[in-house]
Amino acid sequence: MAKKGEKKTVVVIRREEVVEGGHHGGAWKVAYADFVTAMMAFFLLMWLLNATTEKQRRGLADYFSPTLSTASSRSGSGMPLAGKSPFEDGQAISDMGAIAAVNGHAPPVDVDDDDSETVVNRTVHSQATDDEGADGGRPEGGRADGKAGHGGKSPAELAAAQKAAALARQQEQHAFAQAAADMQQLVAADPTLAPLAKQLSIDLTPQGLRVQIRDEDRQPMFATGSAEPNRAARTLLTRLMPILAKLQEPISISGFTDGAAYSGTGRTNWDLSTERANATRRLLLEAGLPDARIKDVVGHADRDLLLPSEPLAAANRRIAITLLRTAPGR
Repeated sequence: MAKKGEKKTVVVIRREEVVEGGHHGGAWKVAYADFVTAMMAFFLLMWLLNATTEKQRRGLADYFSPTLSTASSRSGSGMPLAGKSPFEDGQAISDMGAIAAVNGHAPPVDVDDDDSETVVNRTVHSQATDDEGADGGRPEGGRADGKAGHGGKSPAELAAAQKAAALARQQEQHAFAQAAADMQQLVAADPTLAPLAKQLSIDLTPQGLRVQIRDEDRQPMFATGSAEPNRAARTLLTRLMPILAKLQEPISISGFTDGAAYSGTGRTNWDLSTERANATRRLLLEAGLPDARIKDVVGHADRDLLLPSEPLAAANRRIAITLLRTAPGR
């Protein structure tokens, strides 16, 4: 407190408040990060162009092209670098060992399901052979007209060929399924053939449509030790022949015996199975099958038993008629 008569002293305290500049935001950081990423991708692209061969660059381009079947394939051996590293070529840094030929994975071809059988993805194997340094600087694996490898086909031509092959396989599968259904219906509707239905088996295999006629206990197709089909076998084969004749695929005929040793002197199950297969061939030709359709006649003796656990079972004695697949890409 100030005394009377004294002047009051006023003390003024000044406080200066420092105000920083306004916030400029972080947009520049995002732009800078985008720039650095783009530059890194650019230098990586330059490195790849310098470190890979022309064939590998075509493989990379095909892999990322949505118009090719390779776009739906998986990477690995054969895709997209054909199972090779960028350093496969060179003098001091080559990582290749001894020269070897290895088939890579081929791209799958999707085909639609038909009414009777599910047609699964199948692979079409194709590998182009490249002539390095030929024709005056011609691109490796390429052609003078600029078309890439794959046998000199352009990507569009290759895709069209794969589509045509897939369609041919689907049509062949459908024809086989229809023929199998026709044969089963024929046997079921004919009173003279119905008792033989259990001795007839028809299935689709990787080789084609297989029709097997096998023996049953007390109901054989061939007499014991004989190569001549009996009346029941003749009737069945004669009635099935027109359905087989509708198709164009080549036919393979195979004969099989059971595990019992052949009792004839100087003869074996090899002779018996081959003779039964050949007798089946003659019977089909007599029924009207063109001889040009027969691809081979084979005897397997007892080396491919239908029931391996029962080598003496009657079902092991059988004849197999196989319509072989001819569609490309198998």
